[in-house]
Amino acid sequence: MEIAKVSSKGQITIPVSVRKKLNLKTGDKIMIFEENGRFYFDNSAMLAFKRVEKAFDGEAFNAGFEKEEDMQDYMREIRKEYTHICSQRMQKY
Repeated sequence: MEIAKVSSKGQITIPVSVRKKLNLKTGDKIMIFEENGRFYFDNSAMLAFKRVEKAFDGEAFNAGFEKEEDMQDYMREIRKEYTHICSQRMQKY
């Protein structure tokens, strides 16, 4: 458990040990939650990433990719096509 003091402006300093665990850097934003009268906070960027990750869970398999290597091969193919299209556009100029 850590303790933080509230300033006259309503600001708190999050202890270093907590900032490290939440991977918080200067300028990062936090989300504050209330649950059953208790307040919790989390790194908003990491929380957003976790939500996106959860939303995409299983989608690669649903799209027909059985292994991570299949997805990587597909991405390489898309990059190759994109590079070819960009090259063609540059030749017009």
